[in-house]
Amino acid sequence: MPAQRASAPALPSLGGKKPSYRERVADALRAALIAGELRPGEVYSAPALAARFGVSATPVREAMLDLAKEGLVDTVPNKGFRVTAVSEKQLDEYTHIRSLIEIPTTVSLAATADPVALEALRPAAQESVTAAATGDLIAHVEADMRFHLGLLALAGNDHLVEVVRDLRKRSRLYGLHALVKAGRLEASAAEHLDILDALIARDEVAVRAVMTRHLGHVRGLWAAE
Repeated sequence: MPAQRASAPALPSLGGKKPSYRERVADALRAALIAGELRPGEVYSAPALAARFGVSATPVREAMLDLAKEGLVDTVPNKGFRVTAVSEKQLDEYTHIRSLIEIPTTVSLAATADPVALEALRPAAQESVTAAATGDLIAHVEADMRFHLGLLALAGNDHLVEVVRDLRKRSRLYGLHALVKAGRLEASAAEHLDILDALIARDEVAVRAVMTRHLGHVRGLWAAE
C-alpha cells in the first residue's frame, strides 16, 4: 500500500451537475483506484480511508458502497472493502473501445468546437500538468478525467460521455508512480495542452496524432508496473 499522504487530496468535480460531498469523495476514491493508490486484492476499511483522505468515515463508507455497485470494490463483512482486480485482457478491451470513441470524436471537434469553449478547458489541462509535476496522482487523474470528458461533452452526445466515463473509471494506471520518479509524467500531461492547441488551430491531422499517442500511454507507459 502506498505511503499515506501528508495532506488530504483535493476533491474536485469531474464535471456535470454540482456534486454532493459524497459524490466528491467517491470521485476521489475512483481516482485513487485508477492511479493505483488503492491496490487490487487489498481490503480497506472506511475509517482508514477516511483518515487517509482527511474526511469523516460516513461519506467514505457511503461512497465505497456506490463503488461496490459499480463493481470497482467488493464488500468484506466486518472488515471493509476489497478492490477488485482488472485483467490485462479487460484493460486492453477498455482501451480499444476508448480509442474507437475518443479519437474520432476529438478529431471532429477541430471543425466544430467553439474556440472559447476549448479555452475553457485549459485550466484542467494545466492542472493535470501541475499535479504530475508535484506527484499528486489523484489530482492528476481527476484533472485528466475532467479534461477529456469536457472535450467529449463539446460533441453534444451525453450518452457517449457517460460510456467513456465508465470505461475510464474501470481502468488502472499502475505505472504512474514510476513515471513520476522518472520525471516523465509531466511530459505526458503536457499532451493535454498540445491537444487543445491543435484543436484551436483546426489541425485535424495534429489532433489525431496527439490523441493516438496520448491514449497509447494507457496500455504503455501508464500501465506498466
